[in-house]
This record gives sequence, structure tokens and C-alpha cells, in this order.
Amino acid sequence: MWTEQVDLHSHSTHSDGEHAVELVAQLMGDNGVKVWSLTDHDTMSGWREGAEAARLQSIRFIPGIEITCQPALPGDALELERQGRDRASASWHLLAYFPSHDPLDSKDDVAALRSWLEPLQGGREPRMRQMCKALEQLGMPVDVDSVLAKAEGSVGRPHLAQAMIEAGYVQNKNEAFEEWIGDGKPAFIPHSKPTLNEAISAVKAAGGFTSLAHPLYYGISPDTLLNCLAEHGVDAVEAVHRSHPDQYRHALQIAAEEHGLKVTVGSDFHGLSSSQRPGHMPVMKLALHESIMNE
Repeated sequence: MWTEQVDLHSHSTHSDGEHAVELVAQLMGDNGVKVWSLTDHDTMSGWREGAEAARLQSIRFIPGIEITCQPALPGDALELERQGRDRASASWHLLAYFPSHDPLDSKDDVAALRSWLEPLQGGREPRMRQMCKALEQLGMPVDVDSVLAKAEGSVGRPHLAQAMIEAGYVQNKNEAFEEWIGDGKPAFIPHSKPTLNEAISAVKAAGGFTSLAHPLYYGISPDTLLNCLAEHGVDAVEAVHRSHPDQYRHALQIAAEEHGLKVTVGSDFHGLSSSQRPGHMPVMKLALHESIMNE
């Protein structure tokens, strides 16, 4: 059986999303989503709001995080060319899910994970200050405090891109990334990231499971990628993502099955202004990680 009622990748103003958690939950419900995960970058600060908002929408809420990690493999030039991409992402994003954790319960069974995440969040502000300084040197001064104020949790480059739009330096976020703040661009500043193994260990210790987000961005063939994920102990791959063509989704699902991994599905919803919408992505229920559809 197939379903379009699952969306396990979304963002709010707790990281680089456009909307508050309550509105994200409402949009999920309006689009027929019945199982939803909020996966803000390197933070769990929106979980309680997510659980409360999901309950009002009669949606099952799965607490999640998108953890920024060091790449476990370099991008392959031939695969990047085949995909029509000029470079691989400078980081891998590991989705972490905690289906047995109840954010509304007073028992804090993820305290150790919260402590592990704190340095990742803390490193974001110094990096942002460095990027604002780099932009100033390029003739585009941006008030760093106004950028930090845009994020309720983890500040990121999309917040800086929005400030650049407001200052009139660029027309849209794509231009900001492609010309100035994207990987390897003039105002780009790298930041410290955990290894894939370090992130997996922290997630598993907290009772969660993992899935590699939007693998198309990494420029690695499905079979090579899934073999790597299996060797590292990743549980699933986000085969169904809004950026993936149908042929690529199918190749990932076949490779996942061959290597004993499950799949996850996510719109990677950031906001309505980006012409995105939640849900509406068909996936086979049997291919999903077993804890997703279990009540």
C-alpha cells in the first residue's frame, strides 16, 4: 500500500523555516498529513510546540532533528555531472527521529542529547558574525544582531540571505547563496561539524533512529551511498524528497532494500514564500522505517 500522509522533514522559525511551529502544523493538516516530524537544524527547541500543535490537528507528531555532519564520502565528479550539479554539499545532513519520546511528558529522556547539541548551536553564532564581517568587507554591511533575531533556535545562512534581501543586496535567497554565502563563495565561512559516526552514536544513545537527508545533494551514486550508510549504521535514507526526480527516488529505494535500509519521506518544507507545500509525496508503507506508521 502507498501513502501520501507522511511528511518527516520540515522547518520552523526555530531554525531556518519561515513560519512558526503552529502554522507549520496547520499547513500539514490542511495538506492531508497524518504523521509529521519537525526537524529543525541542530535543535529540539520546537518539539513541545510541535506536539501541542499536532494534537490540535489530530496529527501524530514524531520529534526530529536535522544534524549537520561532516561528509563521510567526497562527491563523485561523474555522478555530479550526471545529476547536473556543479559541486557536492560541504556537509551531510542526518535526520534523527525519536518516535517514542513525548515532548509533553515531564520525563526528560533526551537530556544527554540536548547537551550534545549545545556546542553545535553555540557554534552557529560566531560563524554568523564572521560571515557578516566578510560581507561588510565585500561592501555589504549586515547587522548581525538583526540576523540572530530572525531565529528562535538555530541561526543559519537562510536567515542571513533574508537580511541581504531586505538590505537590497540580492533579489532572492538563491542569488545570495549562488553569489555570496553558498559553499565556497566569497562570504562563506565553514564551521565545526560532528562526524557521521558521532551523530549516529548520540542519536542511538537517546533511543532514536537516523536517515540521511536529501542524498541528491551529495553527488554519490545510490549503490555507493547506501553501502556507506549501511557500514556506518544509518537506519534509513530519505529516498522521497521534493528535490528528487522519480527515477532517482526509485534507484534509492532499490539500493536501500539491497543494503537492508528503510526509507523516509520529507517535503523539507521551509515556507510558503518558496512555493513549497507539505506532504503530497507517495511512498510505499512497507518501505518506511517500521516505527513511523506504528501508533
